[in-house]
Amino acid sequence: KNEVTPADTQSHLRYDFKLDRPCAGIWVRLEYSPKALEDKEQAMELIKRGIERYVEPDRQKLTLERAEQYLPLRNLITVSIDDSRGHRGACHRQDPVQELYLSERTASPGLTKGTIPEGTWTVTLSLHAIVTQRCAYRLKVWAAEAEEELR
Repeated sequence: KNEVTPADTQSHLRYDFKLDRPCAGIWVRLEYSPKALEDKEQAMELIKRGIERYVEPDRQKLTLERAEQYLPLRNLITVSIDDSRGHRGACHRQDPVQELYLSERTASPGLTKGTIPEGTWTVTLSLHAIVTQRCAYRLKVWAAEAEEELR
């Protein structure tokens, strides 16, 4: 298990793996926790800072009055996949547990089906927002030996 913190927000983590033999497809599983920041006071402080940074000065007061609409604040980590030839897609899901797959004949929404070439592949985790003090994540990648192992 690995951890990220708010300092990692708006960064990317890249994980390379080598596919050195033919296979039917690739599975990628990402899980992270916690999903939401439960401390309302801390969340409201983050919202206030965000409004000060991103909202036009003449709209800040009105936006602050409606700040609770942004609760609960959530961590957001998304997945992109590249094979040895190029980009195979991106999955911008809100789910804290994601199981993604791709093969020659099928793929999870957001990913491109097609040949599964040997070589270096990359899974990129995009840390759009880490709002909790720590967010633990686990990434697992494995090859499917047969098409039946894929959805």
